[in-house]
Amino acid sequence: MSYSLYEIVDEPINVEEVIQKVERREAGAINTFIGTVREWTSGKRTMYLTYQAYQPMAVSMLEKIGLEMEEKWPDTKAAITHRIGRLDISDIAVVICVSSPHRKAAYEANEYAIERIKQIVPIWKKEHWEDGATWIGDQLEKVPYPAGIPDIKDVKK
Repeated sequence: MSYSLYEIVDEPINVEEVIQKVERREAGAINTFIGTVREWTSGKRTMYLTYQAYQPMAVSMLEKIGLEMEEKWPDTKAAITHRIGRLDISDIAVVICVSSPHRKAAYEANEYAIERIKQIVPIWKKEHWEDGATWIGDQLEKVPYPAGIPDIKDVKK
């Protein structure tokens, strides 16, 4: 088992390993979010997704999110693993586990984490449909990539 709390991987995610990273005697709750590849988006059938990341910055931003959660919910511990590469329908793209003494903090921190991932982590997806493929843009789908793949130089700014 890998012991890094925040990871970008190119192999299937082992959910149990991510859970084990946050297990502790003082935790009465572990909330686990599993994000999977869905088949239908806005009426279009997805065949598969391709995720790419600017990995050093992505890991750094996952760590930042972990620190933000610890500040907002002091008794929480989080682990986040995001997968890159080709993912087929129902494959796991991201696992976020948060432990805390009580369930409410675990729920709130976990929801916070997925929203922050979409806001600040440099991970991009390309949707492959029956009739073509498109880079979606940033994870909030607000910044398009008209030329295709995102330009890493823009991420470093």
